[in-house]
Amino acid sequence: MDDSCDRQCLAILMQKVKVEICKVNTFMKTIKFLSIFLFFSAVMAQTASGTRIKDIAQLGGVRENQLSGYGLVTGLAGTGDDPQKVSFTRQALYNMMVRQGITINPVDFAKIKSKNVAAVMVTAALPPFAKPGSTIDIQVASIGDAVSLAGGNLLMTALKGPDGKVYAVAQGPMTISAFSFGGKAAKAQKNHPTVGRIANGAIIEQSVPVALGQNGTLSYRLRASDFTTASHMSDAINASFGEGTAVPIDSTTVNVTIPEANKEQPVPFIAKLEALDIKVDTNAKVVINERTGTIVMGQDVRLSTVAVSHGNLSIVIKESADVVQPNPLAPGETVIIPKSTVKITEDEGGLLVVKEGVSISAVADALNAIGATPRDLIAIFEAIKAAGAMQGELVVL
Repeated sequence: MDDSCDRQCLAILMQKVKVEICKVNTFMKTIKFLSIFLFFSAVMAQTASGTRIKDIAQLGGVRENQLSGYGLVTGLAGTGDDPQKVSFTRQALYNMMVRQGITINPVDFAKIKSKNVAAVMVTAALPPFAKPGSTIDIQVASIGDAVSLAGGNLLMTALKGPDGKVYAVAQGPMTISAFSFGGKAAKAQKNHPTVGRIANGAIIEQSVPVALGQNGTLSYRLRASDFTTASHMSDAINASFGEGTAVPIDSTTVNVTIPEANKEQPVPFIAKLEALDIKVDTNAKVVINERTGTIVMGQDVRLSTVAVSHGNLSIVIKESADVVQPNPLAPGETVIIPKSTVKITEDEGGLLVVKEGVSISAVADALNAIGATPRDLIAIFEAIKAAGAMQGELVVL
């Protein structure tokens, strides 16, 4: 009797658990649906409102500056440069010790066999308006025959600009998301162990002067050259700050006159200007990467009415060899006779009329109806462009 009650109680309990699990699953599905809905709502809202000026244009003169320097990484566990093969590493190490006040006989130093040091190039990007004392990230890359820079420490390295002046000084331990271990017969490696990074590894010593709002004018340059976008940008600025504030010079440049009230302090004006939303116009393009079979179509691509027929032709050649040899104890010699078999297969390709596409989805549906693979579509696009039925630019990478 007790066993029967226990089984009934267990069944009731399991039923309640299933009900609760169903409730949890329903709740999770609802949360997932709401997340997807909110995501697409945000995307649609952003698309409807346009694109900010700061995302498509750059203020002239406000840019990064590239820095580089030659340095040494120490503390490597035998994975650095071979000093007998890489002479510049040995010379740099010798010069560093001399600067530290260590007297070394050059003849004895030439016999050094330590592989705990590696010569590297240090690169960084100096952001605009960077002030002395602030820090920037740096990239460290080996230029010798070092196997790995894991565990290494970068010695003080001066980072110079194209003018030869020192703008930052780098130093510190590196982080490398890689490893490389092995012996004479086997080796294990993950990622790239001869390139590292130091977060906030360089201290800025001097800044690059930037003339902001010189002569009361700002010059904006579109990242993607387009006359229509430049005109839209000028119209949006004039509508917000008054007629004549912005003038499009060409397909890339838009000059903006700073209002009299903001000439002394142009930053608030620039912040409001760059927050304006405009409609971005782009050229109709079809980008093809034949190496990877990737096809990307712009939203403005249009196809004129055209008939397309596509069929695959495959040729398979198999080679074999027949051996002919004489009977036992008979005169003669063994002869090898090559034999080839050729098989040709051609898929049937019907003639399909692709009507003029009014949108990217209509063009995609028409081409998908042919049933071609991405690599077949590459050939189809090239043929359609050659026939003059594509209103857009075909870019082959």
